[in-house]
Amino acid sequence: MWKGRFTEETHETVRRFTQSLDVDWRLAAADIRGSVAHVRMLAHIGLLTPEEARTLEEHLFAIGRDIDAGILVPKESLEDVHMNIEAALIERCGSLGAKLHAGRSRNDQVATTMRLFLREALLDVWGRLEVLLETLQQKAGEHRDVVVPGYTHLQQAQPISMGQYWMAYFWAFLRDAERLLAAYHSCDACPLGAGALAGSTLPLDREFTARDLGFSRITENSMDSVAQRDYLLDVHYFFVSFGLHASRLAEDLIIYSSTEFGWIELPDAFCTGSSIMPQKKNPDVLELLRGKAGQFVGHMTDLMVSVKGLPLTYNRDLQEDKRGLWASFEVYFQILSVLPDLLARVGVSAEKARRGFSDGFIFATDVAEYLVGRGIPFREAHEKVGRLVRWCVEEKRALTGLSSDEWRRLLPEAEADLPGLLVPETSVERRKTLGGTSPEQVRWQQAQGMDALNGLRETFRGKKEILSGT
Repeated sequence: MWKGRFTEETHETVRRFTQSLDVDWRLAAADIRGSVAHVRMLAHIGLLTPEEARTLEEHLFAIGRDIDAGILVPKESLEDVHMNIEAALIERCGSLGAKLHAGRSRNDQVATTMRLFLREALLDVWGRLEVLLETLQQKAGEHRDVVVPGYTHLQQAQPISMGQYWMAYFWAFLRDAERLLAAYHSCDACPLGAGALAGSTLPLDREFTARDLGFSRITENSMDSVAQRDYLLDVHYFFVSFGLHASRLAEDLIIYSSTEFGWIELPDAFCTGSSIMPQKKNPDVLELLRGKAGQFVGHMTDLMVSVKGLPLTYNRDLQEDKRGLWASFEVYFQILSVLPDLLARVGVSAEKARRGFSDGFIFATDVAEYLVGRGIPFREAHEKVGRLVRWCVEEKRALTGLSSDEWRRLLPEAEADLPGLLVPETSVERRKTLGGTSPEQVRWQQAQGMDALNGLRETFRGKKEILSGT
């Protein structure tokens, strides 16, 4: 490839060290598609005859079929997928094959190939995320009327609908879907024609190539086109955000299924036992999920550290930009191979959840707001209820177990209707603010969520149709 400049052959150890076939051979189909578009553009501007373009295109697709069939095996001496395909083309077409690279550098070729590959891959990512969102919607409907403790600081705070809990994660993962769409948009710009860094003296038609490949636009600056890896960072950030949410969900379910909490029931088929303790039911799947999620953060950090000090434009460091990304794709699909099915079979014991309300302190905010409704300033009401709770703690009494006389003595503002409000279902039902935890509001959230989910479905369906037409 560069023998005209050098007096020595590349050392064998250097060939091994600089090759990238172990990470980029999977890009073969995308690279061939980008090369076909480049051939069509060269014919469009008159640098290839129609017959030459047809011959090159036919041989490129034939090479792709041979790769799929395992007939064409890459050579490490040719460094990467791009040079292996070009070498195969020249071997089949002679000097005509050598015309393919006119007006193109491996710099803009690699960037184009990656974007082509990622557009397809991100649609597969959406397909798995869509299933998870559907599962959370189903769980919200299933447990809309089930009351469980809600927590802040891992301390009981207020009663909530379990449907509200599932919808909390629905909205979190829905935002991840929006981040995925943003990552797709970031990839959906064509850098082909940027050359090594400065464009070309040849009359390349970049917009023709972008249209042929189904890109929504071209990249705006030739230097930025080959140097930036923002689009990869955007994909990484989607994975990181998804991983953070998945890990928090796993942590919740691990805690709530423990003996000390006990109101979440994990399916046996998604748990394991102990090699020595017969009684154990370990949430190993959730623990592994929690552990794997951290890898997303590491892979994104890896790329950020790589690009933070690179001068413009291309540097060979960027060859390593794919390793962590492929690993993140693998971890993502591993997680979503088990998480939706696990969630679908999670049970909730309303009886065990109710045991957590035994001291009644979870209704303290209800009492304070009851007083506010009777004209008492909130801070004054807060103090009054705080003293009441302290008395109950000292006397080892439940807030919900006070007699009428005790209510009158300890909280004179309380009337006969107050104790009847301190019931889990009643407490939850009364929280009807938009987005609140009442079953009515959970139902509203589900409707809003399905509208948003259907909108994303339509958007991603449109992306898929565009790609299928290219």
